Amino acid sequence: MRIAVLLTSTLLSVSAQQSPFDYPDSNPGDLIEDLHGFKVPDPYRWLEDLNSKETATWVNAQDSLTRDYLEKIPGRDQLESHLTKLWNVERYGTPFKEGGHYFFSKNDGLQNQSVLYITDSLEGDARILLDPNKLSEDGTVALSDYEISPDGTLMTYSTSASGSDWVEWSVRDVATGKNLSDHLKWSKFSGAAWSKDSKGFYYGRFPTPKDGEKMMAQNLHKKIYYHAIGDPQEKDTLVYERPQHPKQGLYAWLSDDGNYLLINISQGTDTKNGLFYKDLSKPDAKVVELLPDFDASYSFIDNLGSTFLIQTDLDAPRQKVVTIDLKNPAPAHWKTIIPESAETLRSVSHVGGILIANYLKDARTEVRRFETSGKPLAPVSLPGLGTAGGFSGKATDKETFFYFTSFTTPGATYRYDVASNSYQLFKAPKTLFNPNDYESNQIFATSKDGTRVPMFVVHRKGLKLDGNNPTLLYAYGGFNISLLPSYSPATIAWLDMGGIYVMANLRGGGEYGEEWHEAGMKLKKQNVFDDFIACAEHLIGQKYTSSKRLAIAGGSNGGLLVGACMVQRPDLFGACLPAVGVMDMLRFHKFTIGWAWEAEYGSPNDPVQFKTLLQYSPYHNLKPAHYPATMVTTSDHDDRVVPSHSFKFAAALQAAQQGSSPTLIRIESKAGHGAGTPTSKQIEANVDKFSFLAKALGFEIKL
Repeated sequence: MRIAVLLTSTLLSVSAQQSPFDYPDSNPGDLIEDLHGFKVPDPYRWLEDLNSKETATWVNAQDSLTRDYLEKIPGRDQLESHLTKLWNVERYGTPFKEGGHYFFSKNDGLQNQSVLYITDSLEGDARILLDPNKLSEDGTVALSDYEISPDGTLMTYSTSASGSDWVEWSVRDVATGKNLSDHLKWSKFSGAAWSKDSKGFYYGRFPTPKDGEKMMAQNLHKKIYYHAIGDPQEKDTLVYERPQHPKQGLYAWLSDDGNYLLINISQGTDTKNGLFYKDLSKPDAKVVELLPDFDASYSFIDNLGSTFLIQTDLDAPRQKVVTIDLKNPAPAHWKTIIPESAETLRSVSHVGGILIANYLKDARTEVRRFETSGKPLAPVSLPGLGTAGGFSGKATDKETFFYFTSFTTPGATYRYDVASNSYQLFKAPKTLFNPNDYESNQIFATSKDGTRVPMFVVHRKGLKLDGNNPTLLYAYGGFNISLLPSYSPATIAWLDMGGIYVMANLRGGGEYGEEWHEAGMKLKKQNVFDDFIACAEHLIGQKYTSSKRLAIAGGSNGGLLVGACMVQRPDLFGACLPAVGVMDMLRFHKFTIGWAWEAEYGSPNDPVQFKTLLQYSPYHNLKPAHYPATMVTTSDHDDRVVPSHSFKFAAALQAAQQGSSPTLIRIESKAGHGAGTPTSKQIEANVDKFSFLAKALGFEIKL
């Protein structure tokens, strides 16, 4: 047997005299497990019990220590005032049309949740259809999703409380704005799809969890149901399940003509999926397993009668579009209408009789148009270099809407005319700053194995490359997710503080297609950390900053990224902000939806994959060292990456810290993994984050 990790008694017995901080006692235990021939200590396993009094006491003590530290940092009030002013601008979501009405969201500025509006004319007055701010006193109940019935008379919508992934569905009369009796529970990772006759909708739900287990229990055996309006949930019709595959995810939606129920079958977070359908025009039709091999990703775009338009990466890592005739669906008969290109194809919509395709070129948006035959048309000329999205709608629509944003351009929405390939501004926030005071550039670092890794660098004009600039380096690097330029008032505040903001596009993401993704997953996960470290070294080498002035940040999988890199290279950074991170790579699969991430990380139950996970697991690789100033952040209602990940890592980090830098944990109450977080909490969190960085990196807050 081998002791494979460094969480030993030497690490866990750091005396109080070694640290200027009086950290709460984390009571390390002596638990050691034999896993695949390795003896693995887990001294803070007790912090996985989120319902215990001991954990609650520890959480309160840690949060009190953090709060006391943060509130003493000079300049906080000035920072909060500046952030609040930047946030307090009217902003709109991207409109869409359904059932003869237009729908859009709007936030007056500091509203905790955006409000949903309805209007019959975008030039006329709009009325409130749903104000989530009235669903709770503190703004912690958020509107998660909503769908309008085809006839425009009803809306089903889901709400989430305190940031939980669990949602509850209700139904509202569009004309009166009043709710009907319908109320559906225990739904998660699901939209709603109305039937063609507007009498009900399809949705996904899990079995009811046992008492006290909804925050931690594994999410298994998802099923698709049909809910008829007016019926209690107990009467919902089971449409489809796969009891022999309890870990497969089922997601249902309808074709625009209402004739086909599409069912996407996922295997965890693997990009490869199955695609099934049910012909609703035929009574008692069975579900047809159209694409059952899980050999590639398949996304339904639309159907032309019995011909499906499918976006796929089969033999095309950067995606292509094919047609499948349901009368002759064998792959030998598929037709490629939009071939793979050098740029990554993100999405395709069928609007106004043409295909509108969204591409990525070095993490910047290009929008191209095609006839349904695949014949290229003139592209959409965007307002600038940045990120565009939207372009949703139906084949019969004459117009659609899209948004455009960049690091210094707040999201503006545009009304696009399909026939003329032209657009007009619909709404744009009135900024309280001059975008011309800032500049954005794209640079490239070279990773350990020679791979070029792009970064966006944003700062105020006139920057001096003297190695002394406070710099915040942010990344994610996983799950085929692409990080694209986008506006945040928090970024502007950081730039106004004199900081540089850097966003890196690491392997594991989707910026360059599936090959880029696969180069940073499972046994190749170390590539992601190498990329991030290379980006940090490049910024230092080019004198943008120095180690003592460089902070790194990331959330969720990005929290894992920060945790792994600060453990591997504690000398490289001045401050670290791992948020809601996956820190225990040997037990992530045991809670809520964590098992689904085995498709990305590998399985701790597999001896080979276990060894790789153990080599970089942040929690298991801490050792006595001088670590950078660190503020771990998590939320008490995070039921995706359960907060015990952050609890255990913070406890072990405090024990391992041999230097004088703080190692704190900030625990948000009545919040989850991030979605639906009220505006007030977002401002508070950024004030704390930037205050912490100012003190850690050694500069004053002057605004």
